[in-house]
Amino acid sequence: MARALSHINGNSLFRLPCRPNPNRQLPLQFPCRVFKVTMSCNQSYWSSINSDIETHLKRAIPIREPLTVFEPMNGLTFAAPRSTAPALCVAACELVGGNRDVALPAASALWLMYSASFTHEHLPLAQSCRPRSDAGHLYGPNMELLIGDAMIPFGFELLAKSDDPARNVSSRILRVMVEISRAVGSQGMIHGQYHEVERYQSDNTKSCHVKKIEKYEGTLHGCAAACGAILGGGSEEEIEKMRRYGLYIGKIQGMVTGVGRNDKELNILVEEMRILAAKELMGFNEAKVLAISNYFEPNFMCAQV
Repeated sequence: MARALSHINGNSLFRLPCRPNPNRQLPLQFPCRVFKVTMSCNQSYWSSINSDIETHLKRAIPIREPLTVFEPMNGLTFAAPRSTAPALCVAACELVGGNRDVALPAASALWLMYSASFTHEHLPLAQSCRPRSDAGHLYGPNMELLIGDAMIPFGFELLAKSDDPARNVSSRILRVMVEISRAVGSQGMIHGQYHEVERYQSDNTKSCHVKKIEKYEGTLHGCAAACGAILGGGSEEEIEKMRRYGLYIGKIQGMVTGVGRNDKELNILVEEMRILAAKELMGFNEAKVLAISNYFEPNFMCAQV
């Protein structure tokens, strides 16, 4: 397991120190050994996951009559920036031994939830706290508001339709619906958006942004990983391990992309979360751990032997 977690270069999301820092007590000590991995194989694995999710969504939201509804829903679904949460849902399902097709509806629902959130945050006539010149608006604000609202229940509809009595997964799907509703609600992503607004109205912008990252990116990825483990038939321990893993991953990504790499205090926090995230993957299949950890490399670089 240690080999699988120590193969990445110095910028690794899962770089574990080979020599203990005398000024800091680490929770675990891992031997340093380089593990060779090919980038093409890793890209192929995640490309196939993202391709399967996108295909599932395109089949679920075809451009058909009435065009005034389905054309903007299709357009807004794929206009939002890509989140890694849907793919993490599928990977978590496979990590605990589940089949990919079981997790695709949940991954698609998460994609829709994220797209709806992005659409509402960037309404063309809204008083945005974070204006974006790259957020193209192909439809009027009334359509973006209403279609954004429609995406959320449609995501739950995809989940409900995926229930197959022959598979005996009804209880798992119901649990996933509860998980997602909590994650996107007032205690999750919406709470995170509130902190983003507060960030631009407060002198302590860093504190507000860190809170936003935890509630938004952290909650979304934690939910995605937990949902994948639930649908894959993981144990309660595995589900909670994946939830914590997703939470760390989401927070790391939010800090790296939203705050930047030049903040010394945040860099220390990110390094600590990298170690905690790596610990959550211990005990799972090493080959699958290798694939899932590589995907969240900030620079997507692999070391050589």
